[in-house]
Amino acid sequence: MAWVIDLDGVVWLGREPIPGSADAVARLRAEGHRVVFVTNNSEARLGDQEAKLAGVGIEAEGDVITSAVAAASILDVGSTALVCGGPGVREALEAREITIRPEGPVDAVVVGFHQDFDYEKLRAAHRAAWQGARLVGTNDDPTYPTPDGPIPGAGSILAAVATAAGVKPEVAGKPFPPMAALVRSLAGDGPYVLVGDRPSTDGLLASELGARFGLVLSGVTTAEALESQELTPDRIADDLGALVAAELAQKALG
Repeated sequence: MAWVIDLDGVVWLGREPIPGSADAVARLRAEGHRVVFVTNNSEARLGDQEAKLAGVGIEAEGDVITSAVAAASILDVGSTALVCGGPGVREALEAREITIRPEGPVDAVVVGFHQDFDYEKLRAAHRAAWQGARLVGTNDDPTYPTPDGPIPGAGSILAAVATAAGVKPEVAGKPFPPMAALVRSLAGDGPYVLVGDRPSTDGLLASELGARFGLVLSGVTTAEALESQELTPDRIADDLGALVAAELAQKALG
């Protein structure tokens, strides 16, 4: 069994680890399960995500997939791109030997979460897309979870660029096929359990993978909000620790 675990809202909120998450991962590995981490946060570099996991007691070198990597995977090696995103996007594009330029014309505009988005970045991204570049979003999550509540996410930035340019973006991260393909490549053919805090991305990625979907209430989704969700999780728990305990207990009972 491979467990595919979201990071923001599941393992941590901002800089704060969610209690019990590291112990839950250790328990899964002790039981022989493959564990990989999948995040729509494209701002951080892979090494930074791995270091942050190590800092909360989870070794994950080579076990993290980001939406930045998913976005880079759908672009041609050796092409050109304008980045409207953070360091993680730049790293992923450079690893694919894609040349990054500050202005168009370029082959693609790649939009991801970053906290220094401003009008000048919107102008440059809009113009390159308007000139014919592919508009690629790392993800379209409207918000991003923090300890103080949700803040605008990559989807909000992507919507601004798409609206200005009048084009429909391609989206690579959860729940779309490019991310699913990377999960299969890293974690094998399944079966999977996918754990996340957002039915509209994590739940739909679970459907794409044919996985069981475990929803945790430690991130953006509240128990009250579940009534408006069309997708029904296979299991709902307060956090990752509780969900893992319940799944393993069910397995022990046969």
